[in-house]
Amino acid sequence: MLTQKDNKKIRSKLDNIYKISLSKKDIDKFEDEIIQIIKNFNRKNPKRKKNISEKTSLLICYGDSIYSNKKNSITLFKTFFQKKLKNYFDTIHFLPFYPSSSDSGFSVKDHYKIESKLGNWSDIKKISKSNDIMADVVINHSSARGLWFRNFLKNKNPGKNYFLTIDSKFDTSKVIRPRDHKLLKKIKIFNKKEYLWRTFSADQLDLNFKNPSVLLRFIKIMINLINHGVTVFRLDAIAYLWKESGTKCINLKQTHEIIKLLRIISSYLSVETIIITETNLPEKENLSYFGKNDEANWIYNFSLPPLLIHAFLFENGKYLSQWSKKLPITKNGNNYLNFISSHDGIGIRPTEGIFNKKILDNFLKRLKKNGSKFSYRKIKNKSKKVYEANITVYNALKKSDYDSKGKFFLERYVSAHAIMISFEGIPALYFNSLFGKSNDETKYIITGNNRDVNRYKWNYKNILKKLNNKNSKQSVIFKKISTLLDVRRKQKAFHPNALRQNINLGTRIFSFKRMSLNKSQTIICITNLSSKVQKVRLNKNYHNWSNLIGSKIEIKNKLLILKPFETIWLSNR
Repeated sequence: MLTQKDNKKIRSKLDNIYKISLSKKDIDKFEDEIIQIIKNFNRKNPKRKKNISEKTSLLICYGDSIYSNKKNSITLFKTFFQKKLKNYFDTIHFLPFYPSSSDSGFSVKDHYKIESKLGNWSDIKKISKSNDIMADVVINHSSARGLWFRNFLKNKNPGKNYFLTIDSKFDTSKVIRPRDHKLLKKIKIFNKKEYLWRTFSADQLDLNFKNPSVLLRFIKIMINLINHGVTVFRLDAIAYLWKESGTKCINLKQTHEIIKLLRIISSYLSVETIIITETNLPEKENLSYFGKNDEANWIYNFSLPPLLIHAFLFENGKYLSQWSKKLPITKNGNNYLNFISSHDGIGIRPTEGIFNKKILDNFLKRLKKNGSKFSYRKIKNKSKKVYEANITVYNALKKSDYDSKGKFFLERYVSAHAIMISFEGIPALYFNSLFGKSNDETKYIITGNNRDVNRYKWNYKNILKKLNNKNSKQSVIFKKISTLLDVRRKQKAFHPNALRQNINLGTRIFSFKRMSLNKSQTIICITNLSSKVQKVRLNKNYHNWSNLIGSKIEIKNKLLILKPFETIWLSNR
């Protein structure tokens, strides 16, 4: 039941967003509509709570990450998940499953449908009965070939005034760009010459959130997703949502207020949901999306992938340790979503302020040797900077200047995942990384799209055959990573909000302590980042602790012996 105080919270956010541009009467109207949406939803849905614990882990995949000619992809995925993955993941992130015109689903044509070759809403609903489902709310832009834009051109709903157009007086000189294509597209519409805003591509037209009907539409889209079993929302490219002349058009106050409003609305729904912001930005900007514990529930830990991969490639944990030491401890209700690999690439912007030019150049040079492509963004003087490295984790970690033949590839690969899985927050593993998939050069040659190197789709029979062969690369890697996930689920000290404290053991070793919320369990996570044996002087209290992964710890002359790229999880119980 919504109280007067609840209504005031909604109204306060609407005023913060729209008071300058809308009348009181118009804001009243939108406030009433939002309140009615919440009431209608709660009338039909009993209360459902979420349980976030050490058992919470997330699988990132496409609806057609696995395919065959006999079944729709989501149904087939459910079969595979039940056979191989159900014991390790409680949450499944299906990347955009809507009809789309480009960008592997992120140019959405219709938010209310599922691409027919993938399946239908009932397929999602069935999976949601046994697992939490995360879906993308592609909120910043929509397809140039979708229903909304067709209606926009006809001045009819839904779509009327949905897309952002500006005139020649709008000052774009300070705009921060994530891509290198031309930002604006000149059009003549309704007898006026205007410019369409295109942050990400010519096919992805930015939406006009100055029109509150667009915000209301996305609230309804989120409600529709919940009705079909989705309870975790990834707000795609949210940082670019609001634009003002003469500003950077990123991270603006109104964007943060919109996220706060969505958080308030979600907190009033009878079904508990989680909001995650996807902001591939420098560390400080990314962290700002927690707000004061009133914006995102979770944020992507974007700094972790480049720092972790750099540490292994250069056998130097200096930057990783310095970052980890400064990273704020999460508050109750907030979490980091930790990952090494995703459907995109390794973001480079999160290294700003951490890597100097020389360190970054050497990092990119090494990644290029390992097979990376690079995507660029424009900066003020019309030159370009690397935005992300497009490469699989398999290729990224395969060889280094210190290990030119890849002798220790498997140890690097497993230990990188061990750090991510044990770090404060929630681990998210990309489907292809579970099986050590290398760059898909064939797909890249066909499409020319850099990101396609990491978007391989598996034939159902083929992947099962490989996993059933205990000597195959896929089987070996899957067994090692799934073991880490299995161990994690049984440790209270790996609760997402359990205390994390850095331990300084030098630049060749990365170490931190986790302590359970009730302080009964402590785990010391130690990883040798180098291709040489390392010796560590351990507190004698730890000598009788057990290693949760691998064999019994080796101690000589009171020194812990770590093999090349070995990880141990020392537990007091």
